[in-house]
Order: sequence, then structure tokens, then C-alpha cells
Amino acid sequence: MRPQKYQLLSLILPALAAITCLTIALPAHAEQKKPNILLIVSDDTGYGDLGPYGGGEGRGMPTPNIDKMARAGMTFFSFYAQPSCTPGRAAIQTGRIPNRSGMTTVSFPGQGGGLPKAEWTLASVLKQANYRTYFTGKWHLGEADHALPNAHGYDFMEHCFLYHLNAYTYGDPNRFPDMDFKLRLMFNIVTKGSLSGKAGETPKQDWRVNGSYVDTPEKGFVGIPFLDQYVEQSGLKFLEDAARHPDQPFFINVNFMKVHQPNLPAPEFKHKSISKTKYADSIVELDTRIGSLMNKLKELGLEKDTLVFFTTDNGAWQDVYPDAGYTPFRGTKGTVREGGSRVPAIAVWPGKIKDGVRNHDILGGLDLMATFASLAGLALPENDRAGKPIYFDSYDMSPALFGTGKSERNSWFYFTENELAPGAARVGKYKAVFNLRGDDGQATGGLAVDTNLGWKGPDKYVATVPQVFDLLQDPQERYDVFMNNYTEHTWTLITFNAAIRNLLQTYVKYPPRKMQSEIYHGPITLTDYHRFKFVRDALKDEGMKFPKLFGN
Repeated sequence: MRPQKYQLLSLILPALAAITCLTIALPAHAEQKKPNILLIVSDDTGYGDLGPYGGGEGRGMPTPNIDKMARAGMTFFSFYAQPSCTPGRAAIQTGRIPNRSGMTTVSFPGQGGGLPKAEWTLASVLKQANYRTYFTGKWHLGEADHALPNAHGYDFMEHCFLYHLNAYTYGDPNRFPDMDFKLRLMFNIVTKGSLSGKAGETPKQDWRVNGSYVDTPEKGFVGIPFLDQYVEQSGLKFLEDAARHPDQPFFINVNFMKVHQPNLPAPEFKHKSISKTKYADSIVELDTRIGSLMNKLKELGLEKDTLVFFTTDNGAWQDVYPDAGYTPFRGTKGTVREGGSRVPAIAVWPGKIKDGVRNHDILGGLDLMATFASLAGLALPENDRAGKPIYFDSYDMSPALFGTGKSERNSWFYFTENELAPGAARVGKYKAVFNLRGDDGQATGGLAVDTNLGWKGPDKYVATVPQVFDLLQDPQERYDVFMNNYTEHTWTLITFNAAIRNLLQTYVKYPPRKMQSEIYHGPITLTDYHRFKFVRDALKDEGMKFPKLFGN
């Protein structure tokens, strides 16, 4: 019997081994499947506008769909953007702080240029993993053909808009009757409307955009109130098409135009909020359209294979109150205060991200690049698209998303416009503020109360004695602890200086690109003239010698 038993086992064991290997291999193969990615970005949405952040119904603007997302996924409470539209969107697309790409200031009609050809974007990176890529909505990264989505890795862009909403009102005589006729004519000529086109093609203009309640694409004009309707429709159409190609992963970037001022809600959303203001109505519209995309994912059976990430481009723009969002933080869009950069963000992926998680890690829009690349099984490129070395400021958020660990990021740098060294820096729980732009109060101390000047406030550096705040105990930046009558935290500067020094050293090997937008730096003084002459002469005679870089 023993020989027969062993003979039988010799036949059974290989079969069992084969079955075991197959059983083990199947989950491994399933885990290697690349997820679909839906990235939803809104415009100027305030941190305190949405239900998960204490807004919603309590602020007169219910957000049931965004509330549902928060219950089904992860809500981030220390998530950062950049302080204005173009830099914020550049950081999301490239995974690089804006001064590296030159996208540091807001792009306006007629400027041309835009996102450099050599930059990688979320789409061009994901194309390396065979993703189908699609873009719709606000781009705001330049006007030149080389700077558009269909030149930066997106297979197709539909209803792409190149500016902030109020830029489409410049040529409107009803809004600006005092504008010179020739200037109005110029704006009407240079301002591009809705653009669509496949990768490699010259985009076509679907129709022009104005600030009126008019929806007449057949006549060549669609008004601001209706733009997000077209963005939503484009998103839904792509998802339906993607469902017919289940073997190929997709990346779709949906960018709603709302809630940037002027907020003109679509007719069906007028007075639908509790507050019955234009901004509140527009938040209700935004929430409804986001809900439409989420419902379509579920209807098509795509939700379990899709990571959905929602965020906005920058902090609330308090300068335009009451047509503006709310933030519980100090400062506003355009400043290095928390109110300029801390933004809402929610991630949903059924079965992968746990329900109802509240995350407080330091994370930001910069980190979407490394995260999406990681999920696609890609390493970030070492060279830009022109073959030169490139540096990414992006951290993989996967450990935080899936509950396997903390984010590796421990710092955040805040920039405005043409800053090379940051105007503020956060390391751990402490934040140092060097540039008090927008602050019309005392230079330092708890009495330095912002007046929400935003971009209207001048640069006002206090490098020798910065303000220092404990963001865990004092998220509103009300109490400067650098040196007070309780205790002093001058020692934190060692940490800030080390972080900033490391940042500045990256500029040596990876030089920032030329600024892509125009900016007024203030009057040129007599001292500036002679300084310019010295630089010119030095370059002419012997070249320029630079001293070692130091932080603020």
C-alpha cells in the first residue's frame, strides 16, 4: 500500500501545486491592473464652503454629493495648493513648484506662451503606461498651441477654456461701458473661446464666450452661466466611451469653471441655495455636476476600478467678497497665509480607500503626479521632454490613501508670483512667514491683522524676524510664537533654514525656467537703474559671479 500511496501522491501533489500557483497568481495579476483615474478640479472653492469642512447646509449652500464622497472616502485637512489659478494648475499638472516651470503668475488673454513644451504633465506621464487621456474645462496654462492640453499628453480636449471666468467679460460693453473702444475690440479679438481638438491637431474654436445668459452655440456664443454644463456633458460622454474599452485604463481631468467670480449660476440653479446668493447657488451647481459624474461611474460599473480625486486650484479669493468662498484661515488667495493655499480635497476608491477617513498629513496638489505614476506602475522621468534633467516636488500619497503609513512629506513651501525662495515655509507643525503680503497691520506679533488685501498688498519681507506659528494649536496664524512673553521659538529657524537651503540647492542642478507670464514689479528706481547697469557691464566684461545662495 505504501508504494501505491506514494505513487498516488506523486500524481496529486503536482496538480495541487498547479492549482495553488494559479490561485496565488490570479490575485497578483488583479493587483497589477492599472486603475482608472478621474481628477475633478474646481475653481476658487473655499475651504469652508463644503459640508465635510463645516460648510454646506450650515453656510446656506448644501453639498450632498460632496458630503457623500467624504463618507465614502478620505477627506484631507492639511492639503495645499498654490495661491492663485495658473500656479495652482501648473503644480497639479506637472508635480513641480510653479517657479520651476515658469508658471508663476495668472495668464491673461493675448499674452500667448504658456506651459513649456519640455514639461511633463499628468497625462504625458500616464501615456507611458498606455492610458487613454482626456481633458475638459479650465486649463489656464497659456494660449500657444504648444501649451494646450492636446500638446501635453491629452489624447483629446473638449470645451477647453484658457482663462479665469472674469477674463471673458473684459470685452462686454454692458459690464465696462467706460472701456476705450479700441481696447474692447482688442480683447474681443485675442480672447479665445471654447477649444477642442485631438492630440497633434490644431484645436478649433467651438464658440466664443461672454458674460451673458445666452446659450447659442449654433450662433457662435455661449455665456458664462452655461459653461459647466458643457464640461459636465463632455465628462459624461468620455466615461460612457471609456466603459466600452474596459481593457485600457483611462485618465480624465474634469475642470469646472465655477466658483470663480463672476458667479452666474445656470438658470436651473438660480436661488436653489438656502442663502440665495450667486456664489451659494454656484456651489450647489458645482456639487450637482460632481454628483452627476459620480453617479455615471456607478451606473457604468466603473466605480470600483476608478480612483476619484477632487480638489481646487487655490484658496478662496476674499478680495471679491461677497462673490467669493469662505476660509476659516487667515489671509486670502494671493498671499502665503493658510487662507491662500490650504484647500479642500477628497479621494474615493471603493474597496481600496476606507470609508469616512479624515487625514491630517501635509499633502498637496503637487503630490498627484507621484501618486498617479505610482498607481500606474511608473517611475517619474529623470529628464524633461527635451532630454534635460528634471526635478519633481511630488510625493507618493499611496501610504496615506491606503492606510499603510504616513506621507513622507514633512514640509510645504508657499510662493507668490516671482519668488525663488519661499515667502513662507511649513516644517512639521510650525510655519514661518517671511513675506507679509496683504497684511496692512503691524509687521509682526499677534496684532498683525490681515485686511484681505490679497494681490493688492505689497511684498513686505521680514526676513530677520519672521512670524512663526504652531499650525496645530493655531491654524489661523493669530499668535506669533517666534518670541513672546511665554516662550520663544527662535530655534525653529534652524529647521526652516535647513529646509529652504535644501530647496535652493536644487535650483543649481535644475534651473527654473523663464517666467511665462507678465507681471508688474513696481516702479524702477534710480538705484535699480544703476544696479542694472552694473549687472550689464559685469556680464559684458567678465561674466557674472554669483555668491552662495542663502534663504530668507
